[in-house]
Amino acid sequence: MHTNPTPSHEPAPSAQRPQRLLKRAVPWAAAVLGLALVFSLYRDPMLMVTLADQLWSCF
Repeated sequence: MHTNPTPSHEPAPSAQRPQRLLKRAVPWAAAVLGLALVFSLYRDPMLMVTLADQLWSCF
């Protein structure tokens, strides 16, 4: 008697590889993009002055 090791509703292991890669790559790409945007903001010299002014205005 031969049984199928994977249920019929799951894709074959070779088809799961791109999905798993995509599930890992998308969060990493979003994190890198977010960091790049934050680092690009620090190229503006007035950013730190503006942030400091906004912080001190809270007190």
